[in-house]
Amino acid sequence: MSLEVRGLYVGYDGSLVLQGIDAIFSEGRVNIILGPNGSGKSTLLKTMARVLKPKIGTVRLFNKDLQNLSLKEIAKLIAYLPQRPNHVPRMTVFETILLGRKPYFTFGPGNRDLEIVNSIIEELKLKGFENKFVDELSGGQLQKVLLARCLAQTPRVLLLDEPINHLDPKNQIEILEIIKITTYKLNLITLLVLHELNLALRYGDELFFMKDGKLLWKGFASEVTSEVIEMVFEVEGELVEFSNQRLFIINSYSTPSEERVPKAL
Repeated sequence: MSLEVRGLYVGYDGSLVLQGIDAIFSEGRVNIILGPNGSGKSTLLKTMARVLKPKIGTVRLFNKDLQNLSLKEIAKLIAYLPQRPNHVPRMTVFETILLGRKPYFTFGPGNRDLEIVNSIIEELKLKGFENKFVDELSGGQLQKVLLARCLAQTPRVLLLDEPINHLDPKNQIEILEIIKITTYKLNLITLLVLHELNLALRYGDELFFMKDGKLLWKGFASEVTSEVIEMVFEVEGELVEFSNQRLFIINSYSTPSEERVPKAL
């Protein structure tokens, strides 16, 4: 079972952002999307979350076109976490996570909903934070709560746009460990947008490299070459093995030609 995009063209105000994307994202794998700024990574995630509608092409989940599903069905199947918002509502941790159960409410939360939320709080080590307000949390704590809200939806697909952005290394590792363990345990289709290449090499099962709205390379993390990274990010470097981990070490980057460098004001 998989999430597939076929011949995907997506744009805003008459201009195309995604151009002919074809990809298959499998269950039980951490799929990571990488690429320079403006390459269309977030647009691809929004389209798969049905926030955006394709101009051409389809997004199919378990062989069903997402456009033919109701919003309630989508909410039960797909959990989408956009880039961290600048503003978070004045709600407690428990209330925020409980929002993930909203697609299942009839007149309000039932015992099953409360059980799921309490179980996720235990699993993500948020016990003791239930009555804290989310706008009082640290960046790492807030990101765990937002991830917990996604998991409370009991989705089949997890779409996470830069879930470790602005976090310190310890919290980055903790969030990625939670995502990886949960993906394997629940056999989820997980897609992450990341900028941290070496963390993608460490935690990704399959990597998808985008540039200028196109998918340039896709494959297992173990198959990535330095040539692929150099082509996508316009840097020179090498892949090295250290403590059983593959790391990309940047040696240099492409410098703009002299006539394109802006003059000092």
